[in-house]
Amino acid sequence: MKIAVLDAATLGDDLSLSPLEEVGECDIYSSTPPEKVAERLVDAEVTVINKVKLSGTNLCGAKKLRLICIAATGYDNVDVAYCAQNGIAVCNVVGYSSHSVAQVTASTVLALSTNLVEYDRFVKSGEYTKSGIQNRLTPVYHELFGKTWGVVGYGNIGKEVGAVAKALGCRLVVCKREPIDGVECVDIDTLCRISDIITVHTPLNENTRHLINEERLSMMKPDVILVNAARGAVTDEAAVAKALKEGRIGAFGSDVYSVEPMQSDHPFYDVIDHPCLLLTPHMAWGAYEARVRCLDEIILNIRDFYAGGKRNRVDK
Repeated sequence: MKIAVLDAATLGDDLSLSPLEEVGECDIYSSTPPEKVAERLVDAEVTVINKVKLSGTNLCGAKKLRLICIAATGYDNVDVAYCAQNGIAVCNVVGYSSHSVAQVTASTVLALSTNLVEYDRFVKSGEYTKSGIQNRLTPVYHELFGKTWGVVGYGNIGKEVGAVAKALGCRLVVCKREPIDGVECVDIDTLCRISDIITVHTPLNENTRHLINEERLSMMKPDVILVNAARGAVTDEAAVAKALKEGRIGAFGSDVYSVEPMQSDHPFYDVIDHPCLLLTPHMAWGAYEARVRCLDEIILNIRDFYAGGKRNRVDK
């Protein structure tokens, strides 16, 4: 079996891919530009990808390809319909990063709610030393206890974040497709109106693209903390930047962008120095332990596929 790993660098230099070599012969590429994808798939039976986009344009010549393994839960970068029509199986990895994403989401909310970056800058700049005062309490911050934390998308990650919210003493409200017992479920507009903190964890699809748009931003409290840990295009990024600039939302954090890496003309650059903006480079999923679990799951997916199973298949 020949396996092509097209963007190994996205999995981290510290993660050894040698376990894959126990499954098949591996061609491992650190990254693959769009114009090289088709060429590198010509002889592959299995490909492992993370961010590479696959469609009929670059899959049409991959006549030996039987399985695409996505090193992620989301699979919007693969044309699953084309794969199903052409006998190419597609597997994702579910649940491997829930702890990691929840941890970074909570860290982002806590950092924004306490103005942690600004306080850190104040000390490191020497201003604290020069002030001659033992403490500084501006910018003002507020306790999260008693606040309403809205979670958009209540899958594995959303549930982990919800548990953190409740542990901090927040009222948890949830927006999900199918309401469930024991959780306060509301529609998206209600969640936007009543929440003090909103964290987004929903997949990107035709129903969720620009779910957080200008209209819903206008519904939010002026001091709301909004964090996107889903996909960049789930938010209207230009509208978010404008709302933050105009003071219509309190703070914004994002780990994801509609084009990655974030390009120089991205609307967030218009507010890049805003003290209530916290941006990270799509790293929330990638704690070392999560990446090890991800690789283990990919290997199980490959072995199961060749044994006739349908483990983690998304093309069925």
